[in-house]
Formats: sequence, C-alpha cells, structure tokens
Amino acid sequence: MQIKPHFFNFLAFAAIFLSTHLFAQKPFKPNVIAYYTGNGTVIDSFPIEKISHLIYSFGHLKGDSLHISSAKDSALITRMVSLKKRNPNLKVMIAMGGWSACADCSEVFSRAEGRKTFAQTTKSLLDYFKADGIDIDWEYPAVEGYPGHQYMQADKQNFTLLIKALRDELGKKAEISFAAGGSKNCLDSCFEWKKVMPLVDRVNLMSYDLVGGYAKTSGHHTPLYSTPQQQSSADYAIREMLKYGVPPGKIALGAAFYGRIFENTTDANHGLYQPTKFLDGVSSRDYKTFFSKESGYQYYWDDIAKAPYYYNAATKRLVTFDDEKSIVLKTKYVIDRKLNGIMFWELNDDPYIGGLLQAIHEALTHQ
Repeated sequence: MQIKPHFFNFLAFAAIFLSTHLFAQKPFKPNVIAYYTGNGTVIDSFPIEKISHLIYSFGHLKGDSLHISSAKDSALITRMVSLKKRNPNLKVMIAMGGWSACADCSEVFSRAEGRKTFAQTTKSLLDYFKADGIDIDWEYPAVEGYPGHQYMQADKQNFTLLIKALRDELGKKAEISFAAGGSKNCLDSCFEWKKVMPLVDRVNLMSYDLVGGYAKTSGHHTPLYSTPQQQSSADYAIREMLKYGVPPGKIALGAAFYGRIFENTTDANHGLYQPTKFLDGVSSRDYKTFFSKESGYQYYWDDIAKAPYYYNAATKRLVTFDDEKSIVLKTKYVIDRKLNGIMFWELNDDPYIGGLLQAIHEALTHQ
C-alpha cells in the first residue's frame, strides 16, 4: 500500500499539537503567603484572591497544647476559612509562636509527651476550624531569641522530632511550614535541614529584621542582596540554605510590609551603616504620610542591595523598608529561581487597594 505525502503531514501536525498542547508545562506560579494579625471585621476588605496562603498569627502554647486565646481569635480563624468562598484555592493555616511568645517551646518540645500532645491538639484545632495546616514560628531553636526565653543546643534535634510528630499526626494532606530567621547564626544552628525539609511543605524565610531592634549600626532590614558593609540579605540566606541542601521549591522568600525607623548619632552616608538605635516600626500604608519631603525625608535607592530607604538629615533618622520597586524585584527573584513563593509580614500593614500585595500580583501576572 502506498502512503500518500499528506498522511506524513498529518502525523507531523499531530506531533506538534501534542507536544505544544497536551504535554506543555504549566507556567510556574509561586505561592503568595500572607501572615495576618488583624481582626475579623476588616479581613474581607483585602484582595484575598491574590493570596495563596493566609496564616492566622498567632496561636500559643498552653501547657503542652496548641491554644487559641480568645473567642475573638476563634471568630477570626472561622472568618479566614470562610474566605475560601471567594478564593477556592486559598489555604488557611494557623501559626504558633511569634517573637515574644515561645517562652516554653524549648522545654515542651524537649519531651516526647509534650510533642505528642501538641501534635494531637494541633490536629483537633485544624479539624475544628477546617483549616489546612500549621506554621511553626519558634524564634528560635538552639540560639538566643527573645530576651529571657530558654534555648539549648538540643532544640535543633527536638525541632525535627516536633515536625515529625506533627506529620505523623496530621498525615500527608495537611500543610506544615515553619519560619526561619535569616541570620547566619540561625541558618547554621537552628535546624537539621536535611532531616526536617522532607517533612514540610516549605520554610518561610524571615529575610527581614536583618537589622533589628538591638542593632548598634544602621543598615537595610530587608535587602534582597548583600553589600560590602552588610552580609545579611535574602539572597545570602537563600544561597546558604541551598548549600545545606534545602530544595529551592520549598523556600519562600520573606518581604516586609512595614518599615523600621532608626535614629543615628552621626549624619553620614545618607544614614546607612552608622551608629544607631531602633525607634519604631511603621506600616507600609503610612509611608507617604510620615516620610514626605516636607517633613524632611529624602528617598534613596541602594542599587547594590536593591533596597529603598528614607533619610532625614535634620533628625538623623533612617527608615528601611520594602516598596513597590523592591517587592517587584523580590518577586522576580522568586520566579527566576523557581522558589516556593514570596511570603510577607503582614497583610494588615497593606492598604485595601493597591499597595505591596498589588505589586506582587502584577509581577506574577506579567511574568
């Protein structure tokens, strides 16, 4: 039988169709992960459709159990879960801990019975609220965190055992994540990376507060890249995590929806890398109100760190923060390196319309 040429043309067309349509990879879509500490009366006002994960902050330890402290907080979690009607793909998680609220973590999680009870009560709460997972925000295992909080070297191993207890109790379907400090000290000493990462969905890298409340020298608190004067940055932390074997697809880069205000003792270098003391934090929605030229603040852009800052020469005050420009660059960094997503603290600092979440959304939409 003679096979006619047009048959070969058909086969070629079919092969091209199958390769470009049926087997085409979906565009990479990073997660957008929002922590939230606000109240339930305004959560509806935020553009929840632009978020993949909404994390209630915070539940705490009560004895060995995960505890939600008030009826108001319970109502908030219920409200957050109800937002799935607007965004069916939304994951709602409960975070445990926080900067000043993990005083008993080291002791409780050092005991097998403590870890077991915590895991069991976590499952009960997730089932009750119909929430999707737990985020552990222990600041920090094995290194000094909040002043006076207990820590010990064994926390590093006990953290892994805690996550294993949670995974065993919650099963494969529930999401488990944890927050990690972006300092070299925490990256090197807090976690057994190769043991813990297979058990979790992601690590939320706190690549902010890198110049914090106890800093003696001013600098960028949430830079994307290191500078000759400041090693700590998102990029530095991520490269260190990759060296430890953390999969890029399980790293969420952290962005700050707030600024930090420092008061320097000298007026040099537009305020950067000078003797200083921390004064206060400020929500991103208030930047334009507080930091105008009329009030003495000048905007600067550090093209090495890819970070903005304000400086007031008269008052010697430096403000370090993320803005739309730096947020877009961080989002593109996540896309280019195929990270798990971009995480931010916190949604309550953003305006209802526009703002930094909108900048993330637009950067993802136009990738």
